[in-house]
Formats: sequence, C-alpha cells, structure tokens
Amino acid sequence: MFVRVFTQLQADGYFDEAFGYVCVDAGKVDGKVRDPELEMLFAIRKKKLWPVPEKAASYQEDDFFDVLEFLYQYVSKPIEGTMHSYGGCGMHWETFNQVVGRKEFREKVNGVLAHYKHRYELSPDGEVLHRPEAGFEPIFDADLPTSDKNVLSRVTAATLQYRRHGSTLDDRRQAVRDLVDVLEYLRPKVKALLTSADEKDLFNIANNFGVRHHNEKQRTAYDTSIWLSWMFYFYLSTIHVVLRKIDHDATK
Repeated sequence: MFVRVFTQLQADGYFDEAFGYVCVDAGKVDGKVRDPELEMLFAIRKKKLWPVPEKAASYQEDDFFDVLEFLYQYVSKPIEGTMHSYGGCGMHWETFNQVVGRKEFREKVNGVLAHYKHRYELSPDGEVLHRPEAGFEPIFDADLPTSDKNVLSRVTAATLQYRRHGSTLDDRRQAVRDLVDVLEYLRPKVKALLTSADEKDLFNIANNFGVRHHNEKQRTAYDTSIWLSWMFYFYLSTIHVVLRKIDHDATK
C-alpha cells in the first residue's frame, strides 16, 4: 500500500525538489539531494533501502519506519511550474511548499498505518510513534501548565522515548524512571497537595517494583510490558494533575 502511495506522490512531483526528476531532453535533473541513497545511508545508517519501489518488499518493520521518517524530511508539495509537453514529459515544478507537503504525506502515511496490525502513527514532527492507548489520546495533546524547562524537556523526552518505534522494555523503563524523577523534582510542592501517605505511595511503585532501584528487595514478578504501560500513564497523568493544581493555586 505504501509503495503505491509513494509512487503516486513521486509522480505528482512531491519529491522533485529533494530528489530531482527525469526530463526527456535534459535527462536526470538533480534536486537538492544529488544522491538519495547516500543521504539515506548517512541518516539511517542502513544500506539497500533505496529506491523505495524496488527495495520495499525486503524492508523489516524498523526499515519501513526509518524510511517513512526519512521521506518526511524531504517531501514538499509542488505549487508552480512549467509544462514540458514534448514527448509527454510533463510538469517541471519550480516552487514548493514543504509544510503542506509534509501534512499531506503524513495524512496518507497514517491512512496506510491504520491498516497495520500494530498501532503506530507518523507524528507532526515526522516520527513514527506508538499510538496512545484508547482513551489516553488527549493527554499527549494537552499542554503542561508550566514554563519550567527542566520539567517540559524531561516529560517530552520521556514521552518520546516511551512511544518511539523500536523502543525496548529498557527504554520504556527509563521513560517511566524519568517521569518519576520529574515528580521527585516537584516533590516539595507535591507535599503541600497530598497527605504524607499518598505522597509516599506515588514513589513506592517506582522505588520497589524494579524501576528506579536494582536490589534483592525489588518486586519483579509481574508482566513487565503491561505494568510499565500502566506506570507510564499513571505518572504522566499525575504530573499533569499536580502541575494543574500548582498553577490553579498560584493564580487564586
């Protein structure tokens, strides 16, 4: 399905600005990227992924997603050009809009990914991420009510690490650990919002269930994948609630 989408976009000029085109008179006309295969090797660190229509059948899942992210960086919608009618050559595009091109590329790619057995999506930043669990979509769109860069950068990085395609259980465990560290950073303010017992419970999960510490006292006899997912959403939601409560009290 994606090969057909890519071939159509390529025929419509969406990759002419980046990768060039073929003219019946001038032959191969270079775009901004003279050697797409070499550029892909630099960006992805993988060989034999280009050209897409010829190589796609041999892609593994990570190869496919890496190629999607690569193409997102270079797609642009053709806006204006001149018609070269000789030999049915077609349009020679001269001006392009990358913002619109990326938006349309993302919509088409997500249409393809919607048919995949696993839940993935191409984000507005051009990254293939696990789609949120049903009902949790709004939390990823909601802004954190804080200007503290230490909080914003940590939460953003942890969310990306958790949702990134190819993320391992260790990656997800680290993402949960980073969210707990954000709460630890906010702990002085958290104490003013919760009872002592509730505050301890927030950190008990991470401290005693093999997330933050590694010793014989840790409880690890649980389905790691399922419970890491629960911990991630639990701590991310808690950070949102705590920051909103802090912001609400500050503006009284």
